[in-house]
Amino acid sequence: MKLNPFKSISFGNVSSAYDQLLVIIVACLFCIGFIMVASSSITESIDLTGDPFHFISRHAIYVVLSIFMIGVVVSIPSEQWYNHQNLILFLSFLMLFLVLIVGTEINGSHRWIGFGPLTLQPSEFAKLSVVLFIASYLQRRQIEVIDTLRGFIKPMAVLFLFVLLLMLQPDLGSTVVIIVIMMGILFISGARMISFVFLTITLLASVVILIITSPYRMARVVGFLDPWADPFGKSYQLTQSLMAFGRGGLFGQGLGNSVLKLEYLPEAHTDFIMAILAEEMGFIGVVIVISLEFFLVYKAFNIGKKALSNSLIFQGYVSIGIAIWFAFQTAVNIGAASGIAPTKGLTLPLLSYGGSSLLSISIAIGLLLRIDFETRKILSPVRFIKGKAEKGDKNDSSVDNLVNEKFNEL
Repeated sequence: MKLNPFKSISFGNVSSAYDQLLVIIVACLFCIGFIMVASSSITESIDLTGDPFHFISRHAIYVVLSIFMIGVVVSIPSEQWYNHQNLILFLSFLMLFLVLIVGTEINGSHRWIGFGPLTLQPSEFAKLSVVLFIASYLQRRQIEVIDTLRGFIKPMAVLFLFVLLLMLQPDLGSTVVIIVIMMGILFISGARMISFVFLTITLLASVVILIITSPYRMARVVGFLDPWADPFGKSYQLTQSLMAFGRGGLFGQGLGNSVLKLEYLPEAHTDFIMAILAEEMGFIGVVIVISLEFFLVYKAFNIGKKALSNSLIFQGYVSIGIAIWFAFQTAVNIGAASGIAPTKGLTLPLLSYGGSSLLSISIAIGLLLRIDFETRKILSPVRFIKGKAEKGDKNDSSVDNLVNEKFNEL
């Protein structure tokens, strides 16, 4: 018996058609992010534009667009993403190429394309296109990936192109995220361990070479290892962040009472928003945010597990890829702000200021809700049939026949 991964079945229990807890978690993160961006960006907004609400007004626009995007994506069957993943992959490559030609240079990097008053960062959407690509590849060739080295190497060509285009910007943070996403999905799919050992050694050697050959990256690594050796030089941003964590204590200084956001901590509303949150809301606030991010990742993994157990291969690996993406990016962002990891310029999902990040993550959340919806549509008829049968003759052997008949209709 083989299930059609894209077959739809309607059912009447609307309240169970989506994961309500996931929606609540996402809403909480949106609200906390909006409040913290408003609190942490006023001083820099005044300094750069003279308008204290410059960043928060733009952030509000992106939040509204993100919520709208979630609604749009939820209405699109996952089959459409599977059928058009090649087009999505091509557009992602095209945008990464165009940003090198017509992109806006900020802090020595070409990562943004301007569209009037708004800017787009193609590398954020590249993460999603990688998830869709590797999930669709496993839908078609999972047995080949498990049994042969050739099946494992094929997607590495796509990974190499992404890495090449991202490093030309340069954007090491997004490069590492994309590598982790692809490797994580392939590992969970059951690929051969010898393939991972060889590739891991190659990637680690490449990262070491990139760090050694770049004075900027080398300074970041050295500053991370001993930030107080040069607190007003290469480690300035990290030491200011650590002081923000220290000032926060258990309950924080109170919302809006951060001192480090007063132009002491650069990028306070983007990469280091967790430091301002720690200063104003304390250890309790940090624990709440980390818990919300953890449950978001857990929900994504759980949705993927349920999809895979019901033969929804593409949907399952998309969910797992999104979970890996969110988990790794959250860990790196918080690790960089707290001095556990080198700074990588990665946003904190749904909290940091950044329109491209918000939009790409919102599309991913819409996909999670859609996949969960489709999985429930498969499970619901079976539960309904079993419930009806249990109310009748418990010894009636027709229960299995009813269940099998419904599966055959799929």
